[in-house]
Amino acid sequence: MTLVPRLAALLALLAAGTATARAQQCGGDFQAFLDGVRQEALAKGLSQNAVDTAVADMRFEPKVISRDRAQGVFAQDWRQFATRMVSGYRLKYGRQNLQKYDEVFEDVEAQTGVPGPVIASFWGLETDYGAVLGDFETLPALATLAHDCRRPELFRPHLMAAIEIVDKGYLKPSEMRGAWAGEIGQTQLLPEEYVTFGTDEDNNGRVDLRKDTPDVLMTTGKYIASLGWRRGEPWLEAVRVPKDFPWDRAALVNKEPRSSFASLGVTKADGSPLENDALSAALLLPMGRDGPAFLAFPNFEIYLAWNKSLVYSLTAAYFATRLAGAPPVDMGNPAPGLSVDQTKALQQKLVARGYDVGGVDGVVGENTRGAVRKEQQRLGLPADGWPTADLLSAL
Repeated sequence: MTLVPRLAALLALLAAGTATARAQQCGGDFQAFLDGVRQEALAKGLSQNAVDTAVADMRFEPKVISRDRAQGVFAQDWRQFATRMVSGYRLKYGRQNLQKYDEVFEDVEAQTGVPGPVIASFWGLETDYGAVLGDFETLPALATLAHDCRRPELFRPHLMAAIEIVDKGYLKPSEMRGAWAGEIGQTQLLPEEYVTFGTDEDNNGRVDLRKDTPDVLMTTGKYIASLGWRRGEPWLEAVRVPKDFPWDRAALVNKEPRSSFASLGVTKADGSPLENDALSAALLLPMGRDGPAFLAFPNFEIYLAWNKSLVYSLTAAYFATRLAGAPPVDMGNPAPGLSVDQTKALQQKLVARGYDVGGVDGVVGENTRGAVRKEQQRLGLPADGWPTADLLSAL
């Protein structure tokens, strides 16, 4: 399409339909909503054929709303989740894929700074290296979530990007299948990420993140780099912590030079000394002072940007260290954690004491851990942020 017809179409839309489109940003009659989507997509310069083809595939899917309202949360403790997810199967095939696509991974790291094991960790956890891509139709799913007024500001841009994927010839609507929330491909990227970072690494004329593994790896590397990945730096390291450590300093929000932790007696997992440098780190104790311990470096923040759950992010980062050659972490002998109902009861007690725990949801997130530390200090307990039955009783 030339510039003049695009401009003419835009002016016509502004004159005749913009008010209607704005009125149908979410909710209301679904067909009126789709009319607004059509107008917005054409105003963005997407082709008439692509818009017609994509919108014709859109419909309201109640099962998507059901999934959105009943999302599973990471209520398992870290040991349970990591043991299940970092399985022998995933380690075996992850290492095989790192070898199989070694030239692609080398190219990705040269261009983006992101190491192969980091990409492979997401690849394995998200879809088992492309084996389980999801079977939700992307366009109906995104249209449903953009029409729903809970989070339209998140999903409407991805709906537009999904139409752009069709316009670019990357995927046909019938090929656009993935997760219920609109993620597509072997590393489950959302459509805006697909469009922004999509790279035809195998030079076959299109970006296919479902079937073309080289495209998947380069696109994912570029996306991770965009989140702020720091070339040549670590992301996570298992460590050993002395019994007399000041436990209140073990928190994701507490960033200190690695040398500070070394001076407090923290060592590598095998007992050898830490590097005595100024690299910023946080000491993470996902199951308290008697469980596994990790130093998380600035690159760990990229895992949290990918998925805000600390349980998922720490698992993915640990998985990447294993794929990079690290041995299994010592799980220690942590005190038993709380059940979901017990955690909710604890959170209610903390809320009653004026803490913001981020919601009474049964998930031990950073807000809950921070409140637990303060209560542990008040009660004269080691302030490691790990909620136990003893703490619940003490409260």
